[in-house]
Amino acid sequence: MENCYNTTVKNTMAKKTQSTRLTNQHKESQGVVGIFGDGAKSHDITVGKISHLVIEQLEKEFLQLSFRYRTSIKKEEINEALKKIDPELGQTLFVSNSSIIPDGGIIEVKDDNGNWRVLLVTEAKHQGKDIENIQKGNQVGKNNNQDLMAAGNAIERSHKNISEIANFMLYESHFPYILFLEGSNFLTETISIKRPDGRVVTLNYNSGMLNRLDRLTSANYGMPINTNLCKNKFVKHKDKTFMLQAASIYTQGNGGKWDAKEMFDIMIEISTISLQVLGSELFKQLTKRK
Repeated sequence: MENCYNTTVKNTMAKKTQSTRLTNQHKESQGVVGIFGDGAKSHDITVGKISHLVIEQLEKEFLQLSFRYRTSIKKEEINEALKKIDPELGQTLFVSNSSIIPDGGIIEVKDDNGNWRVLLVTEAKHQGKDIENIQKGNQVGKNNNQDLMAAGNAIERSHKNISEIANFMLYESHFPYILFLEGSNFLTETISIKRPDGRVVTLNYNSGMLNRLDRLTSANYGMPINTNLCKNKFVKHKDKTFMLQAASIYTQGNGGKWDAKEMFDIMIEISTISLQVLGSELFKQLTKRK
């Protein structure tokens, strides 16, 4: 893998020039004006629908490029990508039609060689209904006499998709995986919620019973959440260099729900960073006059 890393480093200067071109093109575009009216800002819009809006916007901003959206990636595709790096990889497959299906799907761009490259992968997870239950006056637990429910572990299944996409993109220098979190199990601050009878219930963000963020931060190597980590981080230790593929984990922090426009903005930002990283491999298309 070191040869792969060295090649990436050598291409840095070429990509920097193309990165500037992409940044300017993004700024000069009309942006997202008009996409989100009052109705479109509903919390009920799924991340998949927002992904379709993202690809529409990318097609408007980067007319020279070809984009596509798909809902899943087959396990056999992931294995083939691994084999291209090393023939010993990607050998095991028990269910021939198995695939991964991220909530928001996958957006890709076609490079100068006709290959499809991943720009964006998104998932949105809700875990923890304590806020809603307290506001409604509902109590939980075996005897329905508790204000709070101990958090479950369902969110940890997100690690599988993250790992699979990381395998699929092992030869890339970016990892545009976004995980949007909402619910009382992903608090980053202590909040107080009033019940209908006037009693106030406090939810402590650092409660081991509630918080599940620490179960996910292995996917970003403990780096900050609510941060764009799309560009892979290269770290050195002694005589070795490691490439870190970190998921960009976003949470509302106070238990609130994600606004569709907020999600869209983050998805556009990370998609644009992906294009910047791939810049030198999109050169012919981006410099083509129309």
